[in-house]
Amino acid sequence: MFIRVVPYDPFWEVEYENESQKISGILKDVLVDIYHIGSTAVKGLHAKSIIDIMPVVTNISLVDKYNEEFVAIGYECMGEFGIEGRRYFRKGGDNRTHQIHIFEQSNHKDINRHIAVRDFLRTHPDIALEYGELKLELANRFPEDIEGYCAGKDAFVKHLEKDALRWWQTVC
Repeated sequence: MFIRVVPYDPFWEVEYENESQKISGILKDVLVDIYHIGSTAVKGLHAKSIIDIMPVVTNISLVDKYNEEFVAIGYECMGEFGIEGRRYFRKGGDNRTHQIHIFEQSNHKDINRHIAVRDFLRTHPDIALEYGELKLELANRFPEDIEGYCAGKDAFVKHLEKDALRWWQTVC
């Protein structure tokens, strides 16, 4: 997978809207809410051009029965893929375009973590700028090494999540 970090693209919001409609059509009866998360959900933030979508469902075990419908619209079904209680789907293979992270509505920890980071970056443009610059630097240093790229972001992201969750508790 070639790592390419690009300037914010307003088309990412259109892509999210289009894909969220398809996902909503599949999960209709179990869907509680759906969110645009990740870096493409933050205006002005440099990002890999991969749309992260987080549907929230009534019961995570019901999601597996929709796998064939996700495959039909181009997704790979990856199961939990390292996060207990999640269903992860990705689209585009090595040129990934979309990722779906589905959580059960009772999983407040993971849901709040994603929303808190997104909203924190939206309201703290200085930190979003710092994060974007780090991602650009790492993409240049590790253009074909996703493990190196992710490892380079790890400490920043952990600190960001901690600050975002602390901030989130004060605004909610």
